Amino acid sequence: MSWCPGGDKLDQEIFDAMSEFIAYMMQRGERLAQRYDVPVPAIKALHRIDAPVPMKDLGQQMHCDPSFITMIADILERRGLVRREPNTADRRVKNLVLTDRGHEVKAAVEQYMLGLMPWTHALDRSEREQFLELLRKMCKSLEADTAAAGEPETEVSSATGVTQPVG
Repeated sequence: MSWCPGGDKLDQEIFDAMSEFIAYMMQRGERLAQRYDVPVPAIKALHRIDAPVPMKDLGQQMHCDPSFITMIADILERRGLVRREPNTADRRVKNLVLTDRGHEVKAAVEQYMLGLMPWTHALDRSEREQFLELLRKMCKSLEADTAAAGEPETEVSSATGVTQPVG
């Protein structure tokens, strides 16, 4: 591809390889969702719930609007994976709490996910450590760029699944 005329060929190849990698990872995520009958966004939420968590906090962690978190909570609750409980500090706030089944499914999903990750099979320990260091370095760069540019945070819209500015 040559979407970047006059650009660095190496950067183009990295972009293309990352695009391919992300596509493979998304396919694996969809297979995981089908295997456990839990949509990908709900799996992401399940992964983030360790202790009782206010729905608002979970939404902030996932960069989702409140209606999307409500939809995810409904999905997880219907499958018996979480229950809603009043927050002890503010009874108007609802916490999501994993059920026993939720703990079991979360553990199974996370174990299965680890087996799907290509770095566990393709990279030795030293390469995985380097890969992690590079990923963290790129994330810090993205975070700094976002803060320096004054870019607004984004959230996922429940209606479209598209990222929208918050605010």
